[in-house]
Amino acid sequence: MHFSICTLFPEFFDSPLAVGLLGRAVEEGVLSVERVNPRDFTADNHRTVDDRPYGGGPGMVMLLDPMLKALGHVEQRGGRGRTILLTPRGRPLDQNLARELAGEERLTVICGRYEGMDARLGDLVEIEEISVGDFVLSGGESAACCLLESVGRLLPGFMGHEESGDEESFALGLLEYPHYTRPEVVHDEKGRELRVPEVLLSGDHKRIAAYRRELALATTWERRPELLATAPLTQQDVESLKERRAHSPKPARGRNLYLVLAHHPVLNKEGEEVAVSLTNLDIHDIGRVSRCYGLGGFFITTPLEDQRRLAATLLEHWTGGAGSVANPDRAEALSGVGVVASIPEALDAIRDRAGRDPLVYATSARIAPERRRGGKRKKTAMPESVTIPQVGEALDDRPVALLMGTGSGLAPGVVRAVDAVVRPLRPFADYNHLSVRSATSILVDRILGDTE
Repeated sequence: MHFSICTLFPEFFDSPLAVGLLGRAVEEGVLSVERVNPRDFTADNHRTVDDRPYGGGPGMVMLLDPMLKALGHVEQRGGRGRTILLTPRGRPLDQNLARELAGEERLTVICGRYEGMDARLGDLVEIEEISVGDFVLSGGESAACCLLESVGRLLPGFMGHEESGDEESFALGLLEYPHYTRPEVVHDEKGRELRVPEVLLSGDHKRIAAYRRELALATTWERRPELLATAPLTQQDVESLKERRAHSPKPARGRNLYLVLAHHPVLNKEGEEVAVSLTNLDIHDIGRVSRCYGLGGFFITTPLEDQRRLAATLLEHWTGGAGSVANPDRAEALSGVGVVASIPEALDAIRDRAGRDPLVYATSARIAPERRRGGKRKKTAMPESVTIPQVGEALDDRPVALLMGTGSGLAPGVVRAVDAVVRPLRPFADYNHLSVRSATSILVDRILGDTE
């Protein structure tokens, strides 16, 4: 495989291409790397490759002409193959993309500098943009080293043992299991023995494989649980993770999340503040979501006494009456549902249960305006908007009460009194009218994920 690296600093790659597995791969011809400097294709005495940006602003922008000539030089010497520009706005480099690129015969990698390339490069040359992470580097050279090695490791002949690549982190969608080597026993500073796990000394390859799989699952669960959403898992893997979750000393974040379904004060279609009737499906479906995700609680609020009696009758049927016998799972889900007269009563109940005041976040189909500079806002203004990941982060520190409105949404007075408004689920859609039970289900899943 051949790499062409377009860089203003070709000497940056001297060491990476001369040491370790990468150096050996170059020496043995597993891959070849040429470095092309755009400065070599300039016509002025200063070898200028950058200029000031149109529209003003800090920094400089790389000129088109030297880079186009550098790419033309690569094309003449055997072809560019897939041409990659390393940039923070590109497609994330992951193991799947590395595997895809490893199937190519030639790759050309453009290392940007300064404020980046003149954007018209992409109009003149077919380019793929790739990012090695959500951070900013001084140039693309460090990123190019990451791409070069991640792709190179997947080439036949690169690794000493071809099977090594199959067992590394991300190869099977999981983080890699821990490794041990000699000596068999070491001691810490207090004299305590740290032994190699017995199973690794057993010689039983089937047991060792199972043990390593278990550790890979455990490591991924603890450190990168989001990877489990796409990792290929067996039913045995799932059962193992369920067992680990059940005995985890770390409390699940879901216990800090409380749902409050408000039936007053909400808006009707004419924009008037009203109290609306309970919906049987809302009670059942949101109750099951609350139980499935292990939430701290689910409260229904209505000031109408007949509605509270109706809710109590429904809940009694499913939790203590004939319904509980016919459908024990439904009884379990609805046993945590509370019915109160108002939002303040629900917040009081959450405070009593959690032992401290919760953050109160409202849901809305409209994006809240930005908070004014200095963190202050008028009493009549909407509170700031928070993203769904920010809700999840808040759960690490304190309880959160999530207010959902029935009818046509929560009344403005309720929204103005909360700590923040959660960004809508479908703010850019031309139809943004999910039912409250559907919106709640999606919102809870996005906040907690499928491993919570």
